[in-house]
Amino acid sequence: MLNFVGLSLAVLISAVGAATIERVEYDYYKYHPMPEITNWMDQNVKDYPDVVSIITYGKTYEDRNIKLLKIGVNTGEKKKAIWMDCGIHAREWIAPAFCQYFVRQILQAYKTDPKMEEMMKNLDFYVTPVLNIDGYIYSWKDNTTRLWRKNRSPGPGNCTCYGTDLNRNFDVNWGTLGISFNCCSNIYCGRKPTSEHEAQAVTYFVGTRKDDFLCFLTIHSYGQLLLVSYGHPNVTAPNYKELMDVGLAAAEAIRKVHGMNYTVGTSPDILYSHSGTSQDWAQMLGIPLTYTFELRDKGQYGFELPEEQIQPACEEAYSGALHIITYAHDKTFNGAVATAAATLWTMVLAVGVTSTTLM
Repeated sequence: MLNFVGLSLAVLISAVGAATIERVEYDYYKYHPMPEITNWMDQNVKDYPDVVSIITYGKTYEDRNIKLLKIGVNTGEKKKAIWMDCGIHAREWIAPAFCQYFVRQILQAYKTDPKMEEMMKNLDFYVTPVLNIDGYIYSWKDNTTRLWRKNRSPGPGNCTCYGTDLNRNFDVNWGTLGISFNCCSNIYCGRKPTSEHEAQAVTYFVGTRKDDFLCFLTIHSYGQLLLVSYGHPNVTAPNYKELMDVGLAAAEAIRKVHGMNYTVGTSPDILYSHSGTSQDWAQMLGIPLTYTFELRDKGQYGFELPEEQIQPACEEAYSGALHIITYAHDKTFNGAVATAAATLWTMVLAVGVTSTTLM
């Protein structure tokens, strides 16, 4: 009998140990293929069932489910929200890596930080780790496809090329600047506005909840930029000064983590003019704080950022994103103290991020 109990106990300890080992194996500082990201999403629901759920809000051209993580305390009341999407361009692998890191950080902070707990009660975070799933999977196929940008829908008519640039397909100044009507181009804008399944999914999900969203953050690489609307040089956002002030403060929060400088401005001013982007569409919709993050680096590695840079890239971008989100939250719920509170908390976070990276 004692032998049986001892054996059972040994088996139990072994099983618990194996489960523990399995759970710590997810590496936030490496790039993950889509099946691993999908499993990671499912695991977050299991680990945090009180605050995390998965919503399927569309289908890709190749009939894959487009899913997001909804993160927040269920208060039983209608809540304000934050939107974040990553991986709209397939080759920008650091973007999905950041979305995964962001989710981990806010879930850890929720358990230990009163400010994050407050924001989880007041806000729901809607995070899409990979929007362009078909393109992302294709970029993992082999070395010849690593730099694929677009989705995987076939071109029109007799075109033998595949893919539309999803970030030129939204219904805002569509087809005017920074685009191509050549279906083989990397910036092909599609047959018409919102022709693509993935753009339709975002348009419907966000558009039917437009009054709920305080922020729309879309994550890209590369260039170390924080872009504000609009991409068209002849259109100015009505809250341009606020966007710039908050963006500059976010860039300062980023700089304080690892010393990296991010440039803030409209795309025509600091990059190039373009049209049909998701950020401009969200701004036109009336979401007040819309930003495009262009993560590391400035061109040395470009879209193939080495894995050893994932951790610092995510740490600094997290600090910048949290500044914007905290500002939006405090402006809505705490009024005039928003800017000072957001600045103070993100300074604290900048210190905390660098001291907890081994967690």
